[in-house]
Amino acid sequence: MLEAVATGLFNGLIYAAVAVGLALIWGITDVINFAHGDFLMLAMYVAYWLFTLGHVDPTLSAPVAACVLGFVGFAAYALIIRPLQRAPPMIVILATFGLGLVLRQLAFIAFSPDYRNLPDTWLSGSIRLGEISLGRPQVVTGVVALAMIVVLFKLVYGTRWGRALQAVAEDRLAASLVGIPCDRVNAQVWMLGSAAVGVTGALLTSFFYVFPSVGAVFGLLAFVAVAMGGFGALPGAFLSGVLIGIVEALTGYLVEPAYKTASIFLIFLLVLWYRPRGLFGRW
Repeated sequence: MLEAVATGLFNGLIYAAVAVGLALIWGITDVINFAHGDFLMLAMYVAYWLFTLGHVDPTLSAPVAACVLGFVGFAAYALIIRPLQRAPPMIVILATFGLGLVLRQLAFIAFSPDYRNLPDTWLSGSIRLGEISLGRPQVVTGVVALAMIVVLFKLVYGTRWGRALQAVAEDRLAASLVGIPCDRVNAQVWMLGSAAVGVTGALLTSFFYVFPSVGAVFGLLAFVAVAMGGFGALPGAFLSGVLIGIVEALTGYLVEPAYKTASIFLIFLLVLWYRPRGLFGRW
């Protein structure tokens, strides 16, 4: 039981890192990026090919993946989101959904649907804490994810730039009237949220299979975490991601692994039924 909870906690930190990046983009720019999971897939392929072709360990390729995904996020905003700012919200949602489908199909064409995994990396092995045995890759990835979330929280809630982000999220027109460059802030948010998922995706390759539709798995869980925590609420996305990881692990231990996903969506539906704005959302 204790080992299941610990495993769920570290998996939950990974889900939370993906969800916080999505919540940041959603909360500041008011755009639901349905391609967020496919951005993670791109980061995993970046780390995979750097290891396969250049023997670069995922721990070293994570900054490279962050830079690549930061550029992808900026390009997505500049080429797709910004031109559609005055379009109906549904058009923007469909645009991000279409972007995700395009990235996924390109990955199928370029890399085939084969499942790939890396051989032994620097993180291979396990860690024993008393009677508990945990995979070292999961522990390290969870710790890095937690550190990254702390840095994001500090940037958003403890800096002058973060106050500018909150001003844009609160009232874009008022923020522009006091001199805040809203378009530049939105582009920076897309870069930051995408770079965060780039780091997570690169480290995931040390223990998770790489395949073109892997983003759908993590993207859907990130969306559930953001919606359950409260749309755009970073603390809610963080806590919901951790909760999802623990519930998933306990369901697999106490009930049956086949019901892990069902238990997550059951809790999601119950939260939305009794508190439609989410755990930390505001009306």
